[in-house]
Amino acid sequence: MSIPPNTAQPLIPGTASSTTPSKSAEARRQSILRRIAGSPMAAISLSVLILVILAVIMAPLLTRYDPNVGDIGKALLPPGAEHWLGTDSAGRDVFSRLVYGGRITLGGAGLALAIAMAIGVTTGLFAGYFGGKLDSSVDWVSNLIIALPNIMILLAVRAVWGSNVWLSMTIFGVLMAPGFHCLVRTIVSGVRNELYVDAARVSGLSLGRILGRHVLVAIRAPIIIYAALAGVVVIGVQAGLDFLGLGDVTVPTWGTMLNEALVNLYIAPGLMLWPGIALGVVNAALILFGNSLRDALEDRPSAKVRKRRGTSAVAKATHDADASTGVSGNLQEVPGNASIPEDSILLVRNLQVGYPSEDGYKAVVKDISFGVRKGEVLGLVGESGSGKTQTAWAILGLLPTGGRILGGEVEIAGQSVAALSKKERRALLGKSVAYIPQEPMSNLDPTFRIGFQLVEPIRRQLGLGKAEATQKALAMLARVGIADPQRTFDSYPHQISGGMAQRVLIAGAVACDPDVLIADEPTTALDVTVQAEVLDLLRELQHEKGMAVVLVTHNFGVVADLCDRVAVMKLGQIVEQNGVEELFADPQDAYTQMLLGSGLENKTPRTRLLPEEAQTLEEAAL
Repeated sequence: MSIPPNTAQPLIPGTASSTTPSKSAEARRQSILRRIAGSPMAAISLSVLILVILAVIMAPLLTRYDPNVGDIGKALLPPGAEHWLGTDSAGRDVFSRLVYGGRITLGGAGLALAIAMAIGVTTGLFAGYFGGKLDSSVDWVSNLIIALPNIMILLAVRAVWGSNVWLSMTIFGVLMAPGFHCLVRTIVSGVRNELYVDAARVSGLSLGRILGRHVLVAIRAPIIIYAALAGVVVIGVQAGLDFLGLGDVTVPTWGTMLNEALVNLYIAPGLMLWPGIALGVVNAALILFGNSLRDALEDRPSAKVRKRRGTSAVAKATHDADASTGVSGNLQEVPGNASIPEDSILLVRNLQVGYPSEDGYKAVVKDISFGVRKGEVLGLVGESGSGKTQTAWAILGLLPTGGRILGGEVEIAGQSVAALSKKERRALLGKSVAYIPQEPMSNLDPTFRIGFQLVEPIRRQLGLGKAEATQKALAMLARVGIADPQRTFDSYPHQISGGMAQRVLIAGAVACDPDVLIADEPTTALDVTVQAEVLDLLRELQHEKGMAVVLVTHNFGVVADLCDRVAVMKLGQIVEQNGVEELFADPQDAYTQMLLGSGLENKTPRTRLLPEEAQTLEEAAL
């Protein structure tokens, strides 16, 4: 989607502004905190974790005893006023060792988890999104690490470099990274093909914003759950190594406390209780909070219509259409039965698109050529599988995995797309060329509100502030016929109808006044009455803004209604190209004649009507 530099729909002077977002980022954060606080499980588990973390951080303030200094005369004392949890076999204060030990145990586990997530999530994100050789290479390394015996490596590290818990946990974090990598890679490889990700590309958003805002957000729930489980594993491994006596005995940890308790199990069994409770409580709280955080981030409250002080209104557009939609002029003849206007703003010449096959690349679009002038609508028609959508995707640079342009060139506003860098091609999307897809609901990211998905491209493409971008988005929603722009702006995609979703996509596509608009069967998923409304809207916007439009469709009724010229495609080739009136009046190619003759108009029903049905129809006619 793309957003306009100016929609010529300012707010009525003197009215209250409706451009301030109903929910800022701060408000959304507060909403998440409220949802966490509103869940007893989340509130309790978070409180426990906070208390434990504060206790280990403030250990010097909570106890007056040195955790490593003991009094042998006070060995194995029971809990009392002087020593709250008693003493161990060396006369050291158990409570002091518990809170100081939490620093090493939880700090080491946190270090390993942070390293595992940083490596695993990053590599999984890029490998799953880009695929190809990057995916294969990273996956090979990941499988190699998975095959290594983790405990044996940790033992070897400790044998060579000594009992350094921070080094051991750093190595363990690297060894755990493949788990995050495999999880993220698997999910991202599916998400990257979602239509709303394609829509973000068409909007001209940077790779970082696409990955961070649309891909990573969609996979955060499983990452949170897996991170909670991995945190429990890391704490267990760190404590387990110390319990086995492989840690630094001079440093208090929960694992060394368990080792001390095991030695004195029959003399003072209570020593096993305190580090065991600490480990159990932290692990349980971590799992419960992970689930609660996932729920708070993923569960969406229903949109509410809020009363606002003052009134706001959006003035109707006053643009006069000044673009001619005539088709007269000099035409350049090219091979393939195509005629290209010399002043075409979109020029496609000898385009070939192919996909890998056993014999190399198999062409699905074969040497097609056409051009579209500013203010002109070209209909690209044909049966399913004729190559219409592949042509559109090739122009946009959105071919699916494996697809590539085998030959030919595409020029937009005089610029050869093939000669541009990736950054320059991305800059064309949204400004020079925009896209309206055929499945409106699939092209809106379900994790973000409509307003955010409109405002984000505005700020990216035009460099506007948040308030000004919001004003343009609201004005554009009003322009496309949405009765309550603010309510739609505040809604999530699942809270609006298919027709409204299509209008939202149209608003985003035409908002930046693109030179070329590619509409890929924009009414296929809509009811008949809504289709008519959307077609009327497209016609109005096209006349207002004077865009060149490529309308991909199989519906000749839509072609007759909107198009100036038609290119008929069959098996990846253009078999006929002409003006609409000329093509309908005198189709030259046999395939075109077959398509035109396949309509239901003036056709005799295949079965005779039953007497009662015939009578009903006759009465209805009268």
